[in-house]
Amino acid sequence: MPEPMRARGFERAKRKFDVMGELGTDLMLICSNVSPFAFGGIDRAASDFQQLGELAAAHAVRVGFEALAWGRHVNDHRDAWEIVRRADHVNVGLILDSFHTLARKIDPNTIRSIPGDKIFIVQLADAPLIDMDLLYWSRHFRNMPGEGDLPVVDFMRAVAATGYDGPLSLEIFNDQFRGGSPRAIAEDGHRSLIYLMDCVARLEPDLRTDVPAMPNRVRAAGVEFLEFTTDEEQKLELEALLSTLGFAKTGKHVNRSVDLFTQGDIRIVINTDTKGDTFASSSYAVHGTNAYAYGMKVDDARVAGDRARSLGAATFSEPRFGGEVAVPAIQGVGNSVIYFLDDSDDLKTIWDREFVRVPVADPADDARLTRVDHIAQTTHYDEMLTWLLFYTSIFETRRAPMIDVIDPGGLVRSQAIESLTQPGFRLTMNGVDNRKTFAGKFLAEGFGTSIQHIAFATQDIFATAAALQARGFQPLPISRNYYDDLEARFGLSPEFSDRLRAHSILYDRDEAGEYFQIYSRTLGQGFFFEIVERRVGYAGYGAMNAPFRIAAQRRLSRPDGVPKVGVGKMRG
Repeated sequence: MPEPMRARGFERAKRKFDVMGELGTDLMLICSNVSPFAFGGIDRAASDFQQLGELAAAHAVRVGFEALAWGRHVNDHRDAWEIVRRADHVNVGLILDSFHTLARKIDPNTIRSIPGDKIFIVQLADAPLIDMDLLYWSRHFRNMPGEGDLPVVDFMRAVAATGYDGPLSLEIFNDQFRGGSPRAIAEDGHRSLIYLMDCVARLEPDLRTDVPAMPNRVRAAGVEFLEFTTDEEQKLELEALLSTLGFAKTGKHVNRSVDLFTQGDIRIVINTDTKGDTFASSSYAVHGTNAYAYGMKVDDARVAGDRARSLGAATFSEPRFGGEVAVPAIQGVGNSVIYFLDDSDDLKTIWDREFVRVPVADPADDARLTRVDHIAQTTHYDEMLTWLLFYTSIFETRRAPMIDVIDPGGLVRSQAIESLTQPGFRLTMNGVDNRKTFAGKFLAEGFGTSIQHIAFATQDIFATAAALQARGFQPLPISRNYYDDLEARFGLSPEFSDRLRAHSILYDRDEAGEYFQIYSRTLGQGFFFEIVERRVGYAGYGAMNAPFRIAAQRRLSRPDGVPKVGVGKMRG
């Protein structure tokens, strides 16, 4: 800086050193200059830092230099390191920030050659990939490592390779976090750091990393079952809908008021033990009828539980009757329950051991549904990153790009979480920030319940549609103008479009394949079923159809402001 600005800067630093002494701290962060009056030049900056190092030494403190991604002359950690190297002072070191390096797409491997003892502190942040001004991006959209799109693992691998063993600081500027729960944010930060360092330890096995031992991420093979809690009255409505979908009651629990409905590899459990001292009864009391639990098929249920606990997930258990199997479980979105099942003797035979078979008139008389394609969970938008990290840190999954779902009541953000190999586990996470959207209303009236819809797979959508019609299934009616637009968009023949319209089938297509969807009408204020067929390599979820689905659901739903009638009904 020109004089007298330079002299004032040194005087300010001296006074800060005095304050540091009173506070008992010994490290000051100095970032690269953004002033229009700043001079450039690495040698000039190194000389200033050498002088500042002498002043710091006199106060028994240290100074660290950080390159801001938007710095006027220094915006690269390589230049910052060169300045520190030339300053050659024991009290002067480098401060690294993952955002400043990765936002400018600087190769993090350039960090590996820096001596670890010259790195004074490391700041970590992730962020979604957004094309915007670097300063605004940094100040409003940072998130925890693992919650964004930046290669923070590669950055931390390079830092670990230097031998750095100092503290890791979470440098998170985020509008949601500013008003969020301090405890929830702290838990997110703890999980993100453990997950990050676990990744580093597995990718850099020769490096010493201080991370708790835990199993690797768990392969999620799919949904083994879904469980509803309801009362005897609402059970009749739910059973009737399942019957039109082709499900048959095939089992009754030996000890509890629990029934099993099956079709293909799909298992639906209906729990009407609403008066007992069970989690199901508590969930019903709070949420009404809801899908409060699901079972995930994994390679090793015990290992899955260990991994989840290591990353801070809350374990779930409740008393069992004699002969019942204790299934490992954790709590998830909206206080739901995730059970882990594998092919061990106890867990593989649970359906035969705990359920008495119920004769089925004609097992072949179903709707050709084969498996659970995906489940959809709805949560508050400010909790969405928490639950995305929950799934991706525990399970061997990946995040699909986030999309915006347009609802007349506002915007719903949706992001899919998928097993690395398919068919496997698929889940869509929908974040809402007001109760005016269809998803937001479901969340508000269900008092936080999470599973809003369940999608079943079929290999022949038209055969399934015909079977559903024969069983009295009432699909969500789709307006004719949707099909007119569909013909124009994809060049569909009128005959094919008529087949879709006849069964209220929605359609999508991309370069990989085709997608067909049939929706049920809603139960309560927002829960629904979906039937899908994926052809060839289609991997999406029909996002372009969501506005039409929401419009159709709104036409049939209770208008806002009209009070609900009844107690204990299905709220979502």
